[in-house]
Amino acid sequence: MSDQTMAAGFASAFLDYAVAEGAPRRSLLEAARLTDEDLADQDTRIPVSSYQALIAAGIEATADTSLLLRHVLETRLETMSIVGQIVHASTSFPHSLGQLNRYARLMADVPVPGGRDRFTLERDGEAVWLVDHRPCDGSWMATETSFARFISEFRRSAPEHPFEQALEVTYAPPPHANRYPELFRVPVTFRAGRNALRIDPVWLDATFDGGKEYVFGIFTRHADALLDEIATCDTFRSAVEERMLADLHEGTLSMDRIARDLGMSRQTLYRRLKDEGVTFAQVHDDLRHRMAMDYLSARKVSVGETAYLLGFSEASAFVRAFRRWTGASPTAWLGN
Repeated sequence: MSDQTMAAGFASAFLDYAVAEGAPRRSLLEAARLTDEDLADQDTRIPVSSYQALIAAGIEATADTSLLLRHVLETRLETMSIVGQIVHASTSFPHSLGQLNRYARLMADVPVPGGRDRFTLERDGEAVWLVDHRPCDGSWMATETSFARFISEFRRSAPEHPFEQALEVTYAPPPHANRYPELFRVPVTFRAGRNALRIDPVWLDATFDGGKEYVFGIFTRHADALLDEIATCDTFRSAVEERMLADLHEGTLSMDRIARDLGMSRQTLYRRLKDEGVTFAQVHDDLRHRMAMDYLSARKVSVGETAYLLGFSEASAFVRAFRRWTGASPTAWLGN
């Protein structure tokens, strides 16, 4: 969703890391449209798009596309999110993985098709694979860092028993693929049919050190409260936007089709949105606006490609809409 949010702790940690690598702090914050106050509390929610812009600015400032990957491998999850505390207080890896899936939204909103868990363990003969079910969009950053987080936590907790054995990813080799042997230390298959990390089967049965039931309970109660807070911010409009995203590139969206997909009539859809003070057309237009900012802020696609992804028949139509949204052309907005 275009208004996906995430925990500020991750942005704060990356910001500190990028600055230590030579990136100017103020410039990074300005690029992300964030302030130090926004990042003061690790549980505060910030837009995912701001985090993406922060990463893009950090990579540009350091000229290092592996910056985020190195950051993940060199930092601790528990310093950024309560989820890190929970997984380290779990009794085993399968137990911690269950908690990670349960509280994943506390880290970031990542919709997974079919409502399934983000991560699952799958056997293939003697091999055990940790599979990431995040939708494959051809990009490398989110996938490589999700597996790097597992690897980094185990490297610190149990360096004598390597967790990782092989990696399969759906994306093509990234610009820093030559650093993969040094960073991942396992064979990597690019353009694979899934995103999966082969792990040592010993971790299915091994127990984590220490009985931490009391501490685990404290952490999970706090996490449950945070989940409840996020849930209160959910709206019917959010559900409509999530469904719109799948067909946004088609341009004109059918209100009847969206209503059917949500299991209701057109009249009910209209009434529910009206109760929240918006119309179907407004939601569509606002979604295009925010997605345009997401795409252009990340600087991964051109203006023409952005127009296509948002369902505009011509780039000129997108430029006109962008001027209406921001008062400037996409090119001028990027220049600022």
